[in-house]
Amino acid sequence: MAKITLHNLAHSYNNDDNYALKSMNHVWEDGAAYALLGPSGCGKTTLLNIISGLLTPSSGEILFNDQNVTTKDTATRNIAQVFQFPVVYDTMTVRQNLAFPLKNRNLDANYIKTRINDIASMIEVEDILDKKAQGLTADIKQKISLGRGLVREDVNAILFDEPLTVIDPHMKWQLRTQLKALHKKLGHTMIYVTHDQTEALTFADKVVVMLEGEVVQIGTPTELFEKPAHTFVGYFIGSPGMNILPASINGDKAHINGHEITLAAGYEKHSGNMEIGIRPEFAQLSNNPSDLPITIKRIENVGHYQIIRAAHDTLDIDIIASESAEVSEDMQYVHFDKNRINIYADDWLVTP
Repeated sequence: MAKITLHNLAHSYNNDDNYALKSMNHVWEDGAAYALLGPSGCGKTTLLNIISGLLTPSSGEILFNDQNVTTKDTATRNIAQVFQFPVVYDTMTVRQNLAFPLKNRNLDANYIKTRINDIASMIEVEDILDKKAQGLTADIKQKISLGRGLVREDVNAILFDEPLTVIDPHMKWQLRTQLKALHKKLGHTMIYVTHDQTEALTFADKVVVMLEGEVVQIGTPTELFEKPAHTFVGYFIGSPGMNILPASINGDKAHINGHEITLAAGYEKHSGNMEIGIRPEFAQLSNNPSDLPITIKRIENVGHYQIIRAAHDTLDIDIIASESAEVSEDMQYVHFDKNRINIYADDWLVTP
């Protein structure tokens, strides 16, 4: 296991000012499970490849347990990596595939046998251990790839690059749950790249949210939900995402198109573009004229709750209500829980 330190790390593929990764300084804790989350092209895989040693950064350093490994190859870093598509040897049995990383290190045969049985039980492939990998489904082959990544006990880190892309949706949920349980049991430092917020929030102790080559927030799922450090995090996390509304801020009052909203705390004046952020879960339909006036556009019933799509002038506002909540014609206003309102200046969270 390893503590991973990124020191002034940055990367440009063309050695120019167009950086795929902007300068970053972060310490990732030994034995923690992290998810790199963000849209396509945000730099997730570039950062993972730098950590694994497949790519040398343009500038800065990467340290494993305070040892500089910036120019070291993947083998020297002692990491395991699981890729987006299954990497297995079709001519080998499942048992032989799982044993391969251990046999390459000339480990004791009895240890290998015990370890294979343990991993096979964890990923639930005990009944096919002696089957050839050829002909197995993509789901099962990816399970084998996951098993090979987990089989070594001495690795500094295990890196996953969107490993559930080819997996059946039902099995995705099972494997995510298994990976979380395996992390708790094995205690390896794990880094999991995904563009899927559900995968990230289910798997990780902390989620690293990236945008345009920059880490905009590292936090627990609760922190990302309740206190997004950047408006992108608020929008990207949640379904639907956070409502972001332009506003002017004066002390403990926010004004949206001349309508006043009371805040839970006072704020100093800030230059730049000011906005409030409120999760749909903390917005409520109202018939109180002192609240913000809205027009309901449509209601989407998604099972155990309703999504109310509304608008204030040209601003879209989403509201989540319980399945049994009644919506009447006189509900032409929305009330925001003042304790759940976040304030942003030029997209970044402002402290009261």
